[in-house]
Amino acid sequence: MKGADVVAAARTYLGVPFRHQGRTPPLALDCAGLFVMVCRDLGLCVIDEQGYGRNPYKGLLEQCIERQPFLHRVPTTEMREGDVLLMRFDGAPQHIAIHAGYSMIHAYEHVGKVVEHRLADVWRARVAHVYRFEGFQ
Repeated sequence: MKGADVVAAARTYLGVPFRHQGRTPPLALDCAGLFVMVCRDLGLCVIDEQGYGRNPYKGLLEQCIERQPFLHRVPTTEMREGDVLLMRFDGAPQHIAIHAGYSMIHAYEHVGKVVEHRLADVWRARVAHVYRFEGFQ
């Protein structure tokens, strides 16, 4: 599989409404729900998908991502299409997006749905960690 496969899977959820802890497309997804659905579409089983509870702060979301056996961390300077971006707005990382080349795909609460938009500098600055799927080129 390639990074383009991850992006293609993520794009199938564009427009799905945002809801915190949403895991039921087409009804609603949150950023972690988008990650879970993309993994399922790729035939991967997410461990402890609700592991961050209702509050993704205090490192809980990061710990959940770190437990996934099919992901490995890469330097942020090496991020590329298909990578999983763990982002912070304030404090510990609390948001997940999929790198889509010059853009990113994520369930964005402020817009109210899953969107794709340019990976602008303001978003790049929020990237705390980058994870790549094992075996992906």
